[in-house]
Amino acid sequence: MKEALPSAEERLAAALKGVTSDQYGPTYRDHVLEIYKSYLEMADRISQRREKANSFFLAVNTALIALLAKDAFGGGAGTPGALELLVPVSTGVLCYLWHRIVRSYRDLNSAKFKVIHAIERELPLRPYDAEWESVGRGKDPKLYLPFTHVEGVVPWLFMSFHAILAACSLPWAAILTALRGTG
Repeated sequence: MKEALPSAEERLAAALKGVTSDQYGPTYRDHVLEIYKSYLEMADRISQRREKANSFFLAVNTALIALLAKDAFGGGAGTPGALELLVPVSTGVLCYLWHRIVRSYRDLNSAKFKVIHAIERELPLRPYDAEWESVGRGKDPKLYLPFTHVEGVVPWLFMSFHAILAACSLPWAAILTALRGTG
């Protein structure tokens, strides 16, 4: 008979375990609590870094859309130059990188909270696990819609805006004339 593989929760608990309280000594519980507090602070710092990254990408995208939209839709004079096409395309790439950073932070926070929940199983109270339970563990959007679900859409919206701006900057009349002439 084949032995059942350990669950993800069991593997996490095994990875978290260091020495036993008997091996560690009388300060074991105090040190577990201090490690828990430090780990919570690190999780909070990840969220702060994510907010700063989002603010940066949002500011860059907003400024570039405003600048390019003014030229594209505001009756900018003359034929569009290479910058009117290259800036939205390169900013679209920037949006993709933004999307990847959002996913990376989401995955890192998810892992951190799994560890926090595992540490809480060693403590008298489990406030983060209780909070997670109170919002249906993220499975009921009526109780809780994770910010990363909303946050993950924003780079794609900006990417769409940049694609529209890139399309508007193309000299469509000249392209169609050239295509008709060669066909």
